Amino acid sequence: MDDMLKEFVVEALDLATNVEEHLLSLERNPGDMNTLNAVFRSFHTIKGGAGFMNLTAMVSACHLTENLFDALRTGQVAVTPEAIEAALEASGFVADQLTALNNGVAPDQLSTMPKSLEAMLTDAIESKGVSKKSAASVTAAPKAAPVATAVAAPAPAAAQNQDGNIDWEAYYRAVTPAGTLPEAVVETYEAPQPANIREENEAVKSSLSNADIKQNAPAKEESIRIDAVKLNVLLEVAGESVQAANQAAVLLEKLGQFKFDGQAAPLMSALTETLTRASRYSTELQRATLATRMQPVGRLFQKFPRLVRELARDLGKEVDLNITGAETEVDRVVVDSLYDPLVHMLRNALDHGIETSEERLISNKSPRSTISLKAWQEASSVMIEVSDDGKGMDAQRLRDKAISKGLINSHDARTDDEAFQLVFLPGFSTKEVASSVSGRGVGMDVVKTAVERHRGAIRIASELGKGTTFLIRLPIELSIVPTMVVRTDGASLALPMATVQRVVELPETFESVGGQPVLRDLGRPLPVKSLGKTLGYSPSSERVGIVIAAPNPYILSVDSVDGTADLVIKPLTCISTPGITGTARSAEGELVLVISLSFLIDGCKVRELMTS
Repeated sequence: MDDMLKEFVVEALDLATNVEEHLLSLERNPGDMNTLNAVFRSFHTIKGGAGFMNLTAMVSACHLTENLFDALRTGQVAVTPEAIEAALEASGFVADQLTALNNGVAPDQLSTMPKSLEAMLTDAIESKGVSKKSAASVTAAPKAAPVATAVAAPAPAAAQNQDGNIDWEAYYRAVTPAGTLPEAVVETYEAPQPANIREENEAVKSSLSNADIKQNAPAKEESIRIDAVKLNVLLEVAGESVQAANQAAVLLEKLGQFKFDGQAAPLMSALTETLTRASRYSTELQRATLATRMQPVGRLFQKFPRLVRELARDLGKEVDLNITGAETEVDRVVVDSLYDPLVHMLRNALDHGIETSEERLISNKSPRSTISLKAWQEASSVMIEVSDDGKGMDAQRLRDKAISKGLINSHDARTDDEAFQLVFLPGFSTKEVASSVSGRGVGMDVVKTAVERHRGAIRIASELGKGTTFLIRLPIELSIVPTMVVRTDGASLALPMATVQRVVELPETFESVGGQPVLRDLGRPLPVKSLGKTLGYSPSSERVGIVIAAPNPYILSVDSVDGTADLVIKPLTCISTPGITGTARSAEGELVLVISLSFLIDGCKVRELMTS
């Protein structure tokens, strides 16, 4: 794909995404002229670029849709569900064409516009609120009313204005002898101009009024597009520079233990100042580079209203999708990888969670259900919540189903929270027959795998008859993670600070509940789990405890705490180790293993299940 076509595709995809959002908003508020004009401008812009690139099918679809919205803006066509459906189909066709181009399909290999789409748009345009004849008469109306002249005979035709009402002044002049009345003032009547013509005229007037000032000014570029690969390389270099600066600072601190006399003293002072400045600049470079990778999750959320609308229609359910927090920013890699997981969650909410209108009425609920998609920032994490007001999840039914499928034994998943987590097991489904929407037992497994791949965690809360909530926690920045560095059996390990509440001192002996060591913390009896034993290290004397913030809090015992650090994480690519999400280098250059966030939130159960 050449650079010009690539630039067009990127910009047009943004416009096409916004079009679907505007159309669904217009369906709820048919009289919103701002939205009508926005959709018209989007199709007009895409059509112009597609014409320049000789993309005939896209031009045809945009042109017909542009005609439809021109008729909608001028009131010739009412904003009906049929018109919105036709526009959505056109938007989907244009988006499919742009996606194909973005995936490397040659322009001459694109499909032609379907006849069904052309028929839908044509029918929507033809179903006008006024007849073609009256519309034609309005279009052909003269731009100026005839000038009243002195005549001796009545002229009733001249005494009617454009509205068909009698113009009494013109009628009076028509029957009055010539020369009796003063000369009439000539008034020119112009037919109302379409909104787009008025906007263009105003824009031209505004630009011409400042032409003498701005005619020699260069075009102002507010942003530029950079290949994501280049940003990744820049972030890698920035991370390594921070790591090198931190190691240099440690070496300088060790050198400071020696005494330097003579000419060496000012050199050490200058070296200290230089390294401090280099460390500060490298950190700022890394933060600035990370900021270039941040994107609002709204770019992802915009794709879901149409998906929910169409799936709800196929399932015969009435559903509203409410989106909040679309401005929350997260790493671009996370935004790109969250699409499939969120699609699975929305499809499951629609198919499993939401009842039909009849079932909701029986349960004294509104026949129209609601799915909420929220995002917000919490400390160094981004929280994404998908909730519905459906029938909720039956924990006992989930246990029975998992046991019948041989996925767990009768002693597992004793609490409701553990039972809800069963939906993430591969092959688990409560449906007896798979449908086109769900039931094959692969969707939610994909969700958890995708979330944990980016060092995130997912939890479920549900109440029978009230609804279900899925909560995803993800790091805002994938490359840098605030951690607490601990030691066990001589190994250096890093715990994400998002799960660390506080550090406590452990006694030599513990109370025991069901064979599990327990320590009271702030009046709560919390189980104590050995990090070294869980990960397979040799037993050691662990006298320091880390209180872990999880749905079921517990204390993680370690040998010692070395402090906190913002580590540059390198993901594990060749091997998969339960509980370990990546590696990093400490300021001293030591290799550090980074513990998975989901592993800690789940109570360090992965290794225990494998060794039991």
